[in-house]
Amino acid sequence: MRDSHSKTAIAIVSVTLAIVWLLVGAAVGQAPPLRITLDQAIDLALAHSHALKAARTQIQQNQAQEITASLRPNPTLAWDALFIPLFSPQNFGVGDLLNTQQFDLGVSYLIERGGKRQRRIDAAKDATSVTRYQVSDTERGLIFNVTQQFINAQLATSNLEFARKDLESFQETVNISEARYHAGDLSEGDLLKIKLQLLQFQTDVSTARVALVQALFTLRQLLGFDAVPANYAIAEELSYQPLALHRDDLQAQALKLRPDLLAAQSAVRAAQSQIALAKANGKVDLTAALSYSHVSDQSSLSAAFSIPLPIFDRNQGEIARTRFAYTQVQEQADVATESVLTDVRNAYEGFVTNQEIVQLYLSGYLKQAQDSRDISAYAYQRGAASLLDFLDAERSYRATQLAYRQALANYLLSVEQVKQVVGTRKLP
Repeated sequence: MRDSHSKTAIAIVSVTLAIVWLLVGAAVGQAPPLRITLDQAIDLALAHSHALKAARTQIQQNQAQEITASLRPNPTLAWDALFIPLFSPQNFGVGDLLNTQQFDLGVSYLIERGGKRQRRIDAAKDATSVTRYQVSDTERGLIFNVTQQFINAQLATSNLEFARKDLESFQETVNISEARYHAGDLSEGDLLKIKLQLLQFQTDVSTARVALVQALFTLRQLLGFDAVPANYAIAEELSYQPLALHRDDLQAQALKLRPDLLAAQSAVRAAQSQIALAKANGKVDLTAALSYSHVSDQSSLSAAFSIPLPIFDRNQGEIARTRFAYTQVQEQADVATESVLTDVRNAYEGFVTNQEIVQLYLSGYLKQAQDSRDISAYAYQRGAASLLDFLDAERSYRATQLAYRQALANYLLSVEQVKQVVGTRKLP
C-alpha cells in the first residue's frame, strides 16, 4: 500500500513539473516582441547604420590630413668618401686614410617661407569642417528615411488592425445572413453575394499583413539588422496632433541649421584658405647646409645656402585656379541658400494642405461614414434595407477609413518633411 502511495505521489509530482515546464516554455515562446518608438528608431539608425559609419570615417581621414599638413620638412644627412684605393689594396693604411682620402659629412634643412605650414594647417582644418557638415547632412537624410519608413509601418499597422476589425464586423453580418437564409427571410442569391463580398475583407487582411511585414523589414534595414530582432514592432500609433507653424520662422531657422547650406558656406572659407596656400606656395624656400670635410690631413667646416630665383615659376597658375574655385563655391553657396528657401516653402505648403485634409475628415466625414454604415447594417440585418444599399454603405465606410489613415500618414510625413528641410528634430 505504501509503495502504491509513493508511486502515486511521484506521478503527481512528475505531471505537475511537466505542466509547469510546458507553461514556462509557452510563456517564453509567446514573449511579446520588442516595441520601439520613433526616437528610439532614429537613435538606433544613427548608431548602427553602416553607410553612416563609412561616411564618418571621412572626418577621421581629414583629421589625419591635418597631421600631415602640420609636419615640418625632414633634415637631410649627407656623407661621402673620396679617393679610396679600391684597386690598390697595398695603399690601404692609416697614412693613406689621413693624408690622401677625403671625407665629407653634412646636414641640410629646407626652411619654408611664406607661412606655408600654417596655410596648410588652415586649409586642412577648413576641409575637415566641410566634411563634418557633409556627414551631418548624411545623418539628416538617414533620419528622414527612418521616419518615412516608420510612418509607413504605422500606416500598415493601422490598416491591418482596421482590416481585421472590419472582417470581424462583416463576418457577423454573414452569420446573420445565413440565419436569415435558413429562416427563409433571405434569398440564396443575396447570401452568395454576401459571402463573395467576404473575400474582399479577407484579401484586405492579407494585403495589409504583407504591407506591414515589408515596412518593418525595410525599416530594420535602415536601423541595422544587428540593432533590432526580426520580430520587433512599432510602439506608436497613427495619431493627429495639430501644429501651428510659420513659414518665415522656418526659413530663418533653416538658414542657420541646414547642414548642406553650412557645408557650402564652409566651402567658401575653405576656398579662401586654398588661395592663401597657393600664394604661400609661390614663395621660394631656402635651403641651409652645414658640412664637415677632411681632405689630406686637413679638416674644415663649411656652410651653404641656396634659394631658387622666382623668375618664371611663381605658382601663378595655381593661384589663378584657386581664385576661380573661390568664385565657383560662392555661386554654389548662393544656390544652396535659394534651394533651402524653396525647400522650406514647398514643405510648408505641403504641411498646410495635409493638415487641412486631415481636419476635413475629423470635421464630420468619418462619423458620417460610420453612421451610414451602422444604419445600413442595422436596417439590412432586420430586412429593412436592400443588399445593394448595405454593400454600398460598407464600401463607402471602408474607403473613407482607409483614405483617412493615408491622409493622416501624409500629414505626419509632411511634418517630418518640414523638420528635414529645416535641419532639426524640434520645430519652433
